[in-house]
Amino acid sequence: MRLFLCCFLCSLCIPFMAYAQQVNPAFTYLGQKPPTVQPKIFAPEIISKKGEYEFGSVFNKDATQFFYGVQLGGRTVICYSELKGNTWTTPITILSNPKYGFNDPFLSPDEQRLYFISQKALDGSGAKEDHDIWYVERQGNSWSEPINAGPNINSPSEEYYISFTKEGTMYFSSNKNQNHFDIYTSESKNGEFQEAIKLGPSINTTSYEADVFVDPNEKYVIFCATRSEGLGRGDLYISFKNPDGSWTKSINMGTTINTEGHELCPFVSKDGKYFFYTSNQDIYWVSTEVIEELRGK
Repeated sequence: MRLFLCCFLCSLCIPFMAYAQQVNPAFTYLGQKPPTVQPKIFAPEIISKKGEYEFGSVFNKDATQFFYGVQLGGRTVICYSELKGNTWTTPITILSNPKYGFNDPFLSPDEQRLYFISQKALDGSGAKEDHDIWYVERQGNSWSEPINAGPNINSPSEEYYISFTKEGTMYFSSNKNQNHFDIYTSESKNGEFQEAIKLGPSINTTSYEADVFVDPNEKYVIFCATRSEGLGRGDLYISFKNPDGSWTKSINMGTTINTEGHELCPFVSKDGKYFFYTSNQDIYWVSTEVIEELRGK
């Protein structure tokens, strides 16, 4: 599936703005006109470009910093744009390497870490390995070197995509126990991820389940799956949490979202208003009213 390093990521520097004043909402989300319940391409020819394959994306809580994965020149990199005053910067590549791919960015709940996936070797220079989950930490105006998320998350198999509850529980996917991907969770206690637990049959099946987004309050999960009733190569499904803590049987998000192509990489903005996802190699966004409409089903 899915740094242009001067030496490595330790040399990476990104300017971050301190927004003491109120940000004008008209300039957030790259200044794009908000969508309705009909999905539309996000920031066409700024972010979603013809001839490029955009993957996972994430905004910070103020919708003034934007990270996204994109395939450039046959390899995946992570790009970044930020709001400065009333203008968004031209997207720049911030995580890139001629040997390893970087993809599926996601911010930690406190936004002090940027998580991502990579085939980066543990020694930092060896041959490509399986995809692991990594992160970098903010250090003033720069980032730390990449840090592996550790053996309670990563395995000798593939780990994909990352999202978090507000308490810091990580949701991710892995094929470590079968030949297909399932969705796992790992609690964070005293800064350490605990042994990962696979979700039950309401969500995981003998088919492919990956690219999971969890609502920060853990009210629902959205994920990519390939199932016999699906509409295309990969569809987005949703499951809601019951009052007793169990999950409802996951359902296909329907033709409003899914197509004959491939839908993946779900993300809901921190204000809960907009649902982002990748469809047919571009990033789309839509009002989260579509999620509420599905809750009754």
